[in-house]
Amino acid sequence: MKFKISCAQIAPVLGDIERNIKLHLKYIDKAIAKKADMVVFPELSLTGYSVKDLNLELALNPFKSKLLSPLAERSKKISIICGGIEEDEDFGIYNSAFYFEGGGLKFTHKKVYLPDYGMFEEIRYFSRGKKADVHETKFGKLGVLVCEDLWHISLPLLQALKGAKIIIGIANSPTRLALNAKSKILKNYEINSEQHKAYARLLSVYMVFCNRVGYEDGVNFWGGSEIVDPFGNIDIAAKFFDEDIITSELNLNSVKRARQLARHFLDEDVNFLRNEVGLLYEGLKKM
Repeated sequence: MKFKISCAQIAPVLGDIERNIKLHLKYIDKAIAKKADMVVFPELSLTGYSVKDLNLELALNPFKSKLLSPLAERSKKISIICGGIEEDEDFGIYNSAFYFEGGGLKFTHKKVYLPDYGMFEEIRYFSRGKKADVHETKFGKLGVLVCEDLWHISLPLLQALKGAKIIIGIANSPTRLALNAKSKILKNYEINSEQHKAYARLLSVYMVFCNRVGYEDGVNFWGGSEIVDPFGNIDIAAKFFDEDIITSELNLNSVKRARQLARHFLDEDVNFLRNEVGLLYEGLKKM
């Protein structure tokens, strides 16, 4: 299977969902013009990042909200992944990724790992997700993660073991103005990209990363969205600091070739992993 995917790294407006939806529609149409089959937006692209006590006001049930109807309607032409604040049936509030396809919302991923270090204080405003599911789509099984989720190797591993051949990470990664003295590359990008390449190689999957840009509450976001193939090669990368859209063709035969040429993922022993984690868990209970 082959299909085209776009990453739209945008600068959303804090707290203005309707304005941000218009921005999404603008970039969705750009992706359609590029003949993309799916378009990916950053973490919390519908609300902005530093929502703090606005979390309750901006939260919505994405399966029921009429506010998201324009995105659902556009998904008849192109599948859409975006970020928003999800209120579930029990009224929990989550930092989530939304997936639209064929005219409606198909699934969400609730962010599992909420950072509470440095400038981050998400744990104060959101509940933790509890699953690393993969989902059947018209592109096959898909794994979606949100920002800090990518910094915990268990989640990409679990999604790959559950059948995902494409893992999509959406992010709000802030800028730390440091360059690698030798390469002259932004350190934020270098660290994140090395991580994406490692996951792609070890799991033999496509890694799609979409980060935001712009300023918010004095914080700058660096962009640098990228698509990495199952051999760990960067297929395409977006600009730093500016809104941008990148598009690449994904070919699932590349996943097949990567897994057959280097069998490390195919040889992953789930029973060994289960037994070792079980022993670790039992040991922790005795402490």
